[in-house]
Amino acid sequence: MPEPLDAALTEVRALLLDPALTRAVAAGRRKGQRPSVVRAELRPVTLKAGPRIQISTSDGSRPYTRNVSPGAEADAAVDALLAEPFGNWHVETTGATLQLRVTKSGEAQVHRAAADRPAPAAEEHDRAKDWLLDPGDPLFAEIGGSAAKRRQVDAFLRALAATLPDDLDGPLRVVDLGCGNAYLTFAAYRWLAQRGLAVELVGVDVREDQRRRNTKLAQRLGWADRVRFVAGTIADAVVEPAPDLVLALHACDTATDEALARAVRWGARWVLAAPCCHHDLAAQLRSRPAPAPYELLTRQGILRERFADVLTDSVRAALLRLHGYRAEVVEFVDSQHTPRNLLIRARRTGAAPTPEQRAEYRTLVEQWQLTPRLETLLAPR
Repeated sequence: MPEPLDAALTEVRALLLDPALTRAVAAGRRKGQRPSVVRAELRPVTLKAGPRIQISTSDGSRPYTRNVSPGAEADAAVDALLAEPFGNWHVETTGATLQLRVTKSGEAQVHRAAADRPAPAAEEHDRAKDWLLDPGDPLFAEIGGSAAKRRQVDAFLRALAATLPDDLDGPLRVVDLGCGNAYLTFAAYRWLAQRGLAVELVGVDVREDQRRRNTKLAQRLGWADRVRFVAGTIADAVVEPAPDLVLALHACDTATDEALARAVRWGARWVLAAPCCHHDLAAQLRSRPAPAPYELLTRQGILRERFADVLTDSVRAALLRLHGYRAEVVEFVDSQHTPRNLLIRARRTGAAPTPEQRAEYRTLVEQWQLTPRLETLLAPR
């Protein structure tokens, strides 16, 4: 039930100034009002001078961080933030969690929860392994997404974690091709930034309305200086400078080929692409007879479609190998979350292909009379 806003904010204030505070985030805006900053985050830190509350705010273009002392300084800083017309507060302490949303009528909707009992070490370890990004992270309150989509994104991030070297410490340029609603884009930035990397991330989608929506989200999160979006096709969108890491989650049919081709032409160091539908080679298999003795593989429609899936990703991995990448195809998430659960993961080595590798690929495509889209895209111009 709605509650008086003043009383709810008083409760929030008490939690923000509680020594048991672990994290708090304010974001969004109330109807007809606009805060002076788009986002604020508070957390306790311990400095040489003693305990402090670290307050990080963003105006949508750049972040600003300061550390305030407990007492009068912290009281004043917290009161100033509570006076801002934020639409949402998420506050966590060691003993409780409070979520406050201001309704259009100016009342407060409050959800309170007690902290879980301390878990045994083994249980806590298992829980931590379940998610790379906590599904309760305030990020997800902003970007939304179903539980299945969050699981897909988290599994994708685990594959990314297994791909990047542990000692990576320099700036990292990332592009997410065919980003759509940018669930992966924002989650990838969050996770990479938490690793301490200086990340610049570009999301590409063909729709201008998606670009505007995602740009506004980046501003609300306070990441607009590091996460930006461009409207354009995967093949032609302007992305400068060239990225180190290319991501593509469920780009449909030959859009995955376009993503892989751009990654190769950029000379990206790492590529992670989870293909979606595989219509191109499936149509080619339907239009011509299978070579002997493989007619049984394509006689039944459902088997032909599944074989086309396997053949398509096998060809893609082989072509990446011919262009200086070490490529593997892995299952990145359980099929209960999505039937499109394969991931092409590649790392640039610069190694030239052997004559045997070239002959192996050429024999396959000629025997099946295939013209893979990725081969066409990577042909010399």
